[in-house]
Amino acid sequence: MKMNDLGFKEGQELKISIKPNHSCDSFVVDIGLDSDNIALHFNPRFDYSGDSNTIVCNSLSGGSWGEEQREGNFPFSRGDECKVCINFNNEQFYIRLPDGRMMNFPNRLGEFKYEYFKVSGDVEFKGVKMA
Repeated sequence: MKMNDLGFKEGQELKISIKPNHSCDSFVVDIGLDSDNIALHFNPRFDYSGDSNTIVCNSLSGGSWGEEQREGNFPFSRGDECKVCINFNNEQFYIRLPDGRMMNFPNRLGEFKYEYFKVSGDVEFKGVKMA
């Protein structure tokens, strides 16, 4: 699922509903300006690239990846629908995980509005809502 006209602005909340497949190794939620400038690359990994039950976040600027940030709290289950809620300001992304815990990731691009949104991986995309 990809959108190039999301219109996600500072102060708004983006609610993403997904259901990881029973065979899901990982999935990705990208938010940014375009495919070469991703402010938030949110990548929960069940068992992928040497990571198990870990959330990896990163950013992509001009096609170059930044430093990865890892989160050990992993409230995702294969086969269970869940929601992730994201909001941001020019300094941080605030991510509410399915268990209600919060995690932060720096807004390295420092923008106030993002148009690019993509969900990929072994998940069933259920919907997105902006408030």
